[in-house]
Amino acid sequence: MPFSRLLANFVFSAVLALGTSIMVAGAGIAQQPGTDIAKHKPPSEHILLTIFLKHDQSKTLDDIGKELDGTGFWLKFPPAGVEVESWYVMMGIGQVVTLRVPPAKLRDVNRAIEKTAWGAFRTEFYATYDLWPVVQQIKKKKAAKN
Repeated sequence: MPFSRLLANFVFSAVLALGTSIMVAGAGIAQQPGTDIAKHKPPSEHILLTIFLKHDQSKTLDDIGKELDGTGFWLKFPPAGVEVESWYVMMGIGQVVTLRVPPAKLRDVNRAIEKTAWGAFRTEFYATYDLWPVVQQIKKKKAAKN
């Protein structure tokens, strides 16, 4: 395996481990006494779904672009009725897309990825939720105590 591929795998593993640690810590924060979690319930009309579109590093960016153009990725993803919450590049890994998905559209998201992104990307899906309002509340309470 080429060194660049090993390095990319190491970086991805490190980022994934860090992300997992943050999520576990976030779960602990969310359970802290004195936080009004019920006040920050996620909307029931959609879920957040984070998708890792991991680059196939055996292909050039131009090759990936041609493949995505050929499958109609840019026109078909995300499918109608699904909103993009964020879309970032994770250098050395690929793209990270978080979508607001009405539960009835979850299958459509999966099919759009299967039909248009596979071949250009390897994919991973993660259910996601917004912890930021809870973290802000905790920070505000902590600051008020000091």
